[in-house]
Amino acid sequence: LLFTALALAALVAGCGSRSRELQPGSYRAVLELPGGELPFGLDVAQEEAGFVLTVINGEERVRVTDVAVADGQLTATMPGFTNTLTARITGRKLKGEVALLRAGGEQQRLPFAAELGPTWRFFEQPLTDNADVSGRWAVTFTSDAGQTSAGVAEFAQSFERVTGTILTPTGDHRFLAGEVHGDELRLSRFDGASAYLYHARLDGDGRLVGEYWSGMTGHQRFAAERNVDATLDTSGVATGMKDPSEKLEFSFPDLDGRTISLSDPQFAGKVVIVTLAGSWCPNCHDEAAYLAALYRECHAQGLEVVSLMFEHFGDFAQAVAATRRFRDKFGIEYTTLIAGTSDRDDAARALPQLNGVFAYPTTIWIDRAGQVRKIHAGFAGPATGLHHDQLISDFTGFTKELLAEGTEAPAVAASEAGGAALH
Repeated sequence: LLFTALALAALVAGCGSRSRELQPGSYRAVLELPGGELPFGLDVAQEEAGFVLTVINGEERVRVTDVAVADGQLTATMPGFTNTLTARITGRKLKGEVALLRAGGEQQRLPFAAELGPTWRFFEQPLTDNADVSGRWAVTFTSDAGQTSAGVAEFAQSFERVTGTILTPTGDHRFLAGEVHGDELRLSRFDGASAYLYHARLDGDGRLVGEYWSGMTGHQRFAAERNVDATLDTSGVATGMKDPSEKLEFSFPDLDGRTISLSDPQFAGKVVIVTLAGSWCPNCHDEAAYLAALYRECHAQGLEVVSLMFEHFGDFAQAVAATRRFRDKFGIEYTTLIAGTSDRDDAARALPQLNGVFAYPTTIWIDRAGQVRKIHAGFAGPATGLHHDQLISDFTGFTKELLAEGTEAPAVAASEAGGAALH
C-alpha cells in the first residue's frame, strides 16, 4: 500500500513537471545577455478575457494583455511595441526567447526562462552588511570604441534593495531595480521595450566602477562618483531652427495615407506641439502618456499635437501597424504621421529647417502665429522622480502660456535639450 501511494505521488509530481498548462502566479524571469542573467519579475494571472502578464521592475508594472496560450506555447506581444515573448510551458517553468525590434526591421533574440515561485532578483540570499549606494552620482560612460559620455544616476536603497535610474542628455534609462551584495551592485530592466543589465563594484576610493549591456550588442563601461550637485551638459544635443525667423513646414501621410501639412487649416491659429517620436522608443512612450492627457485637457482651448513617427520600418504598412499599437496603448487622439525611418539622419533630412535631430523624442512648440517658440530634445520619464515632475510642470506651464497668447505673439525661439534639468 505504501509503495502504491509513493508511486502515485511520484506520478502526480511527474505530470505536474511536464504539464503544458500555464500556471498563474509570480515567476522569477531572466534573459540571457552577454553580461549574464538579466532578471525581472513576471506575474501571470487568468482573467475573464484570458491570461494577463505583468512585467515588474521596481515600482513599474507593465500590463501585457495581448497574450495567447495554446498547445503548451505562450506568446505575448508587448503593449505599444512589436516586441514579442514566446515560451514553451513545462510545468512550473517557461523557456523560450524575447524578440526585440531593431533598426531596419531586424529582430534581436534574447534567450528567456522563468520559474514559478522564486521572487528574488539577483541574489537568493541577501547579505546584512552592504555598501550604501543611495543618492546622486556623476557617471562617465566609455564605449568599446573609447568614446565617452556623461550621465547622472539617482539611486534609492532600502537594506540590500536598490531602485533608480540614470539620466543622460537625451533621456533616461527608465526603471532600474536590483541589489547591493557586499560591495557589488547589480541592476536590471526589461520592460517589454529593451533589456539593460548593470554590474558594478564600489572600489576603495568610493567610486562605482562597472559595465552595462543593452540587448545582445550594446556594451559600455562606466565609472561613477557620488556628487549631490551633479548636472548634465546638454549643449551637444540641442536642436534649433537654422533660421529662427522661418516657420516650420512639413507634409507627411497619416495612417490612412492622406497627406497632412502643418499649413492645413486645422492648425491655423492654434498652438501646435510637434514631437519627433517612434513606437520603438521607450522615452517616447513616456512622453506620449503625458501628451495624450495634455491634448484631452487643452484641445478645446486651441491645442493641437502632431507626432511625426520615425519607425524602424521603411515599409509604410509596417510603420502604420506599429504606430496603431502605439496609439492604442495610450488612447491617443491627436494626429500621428509617418515621417520616415528611425535613422537620425533620415529625420534631419525630413525636417531640413532644423540644425539636426539628436534625440527621440524631440518636442517643438509653435505659437498661434505659426512661429517656433521652443524646442526640447529628450524626455525625462517617471522613473526620474522629481526631474520628471519638474519637466512636466515646465512643459504644461509653457503650453498654457502660449494658449493664453493671441496670434501676434512675439516670435522668440528657445532650444533646450536633455531628459530634464537637474535640480
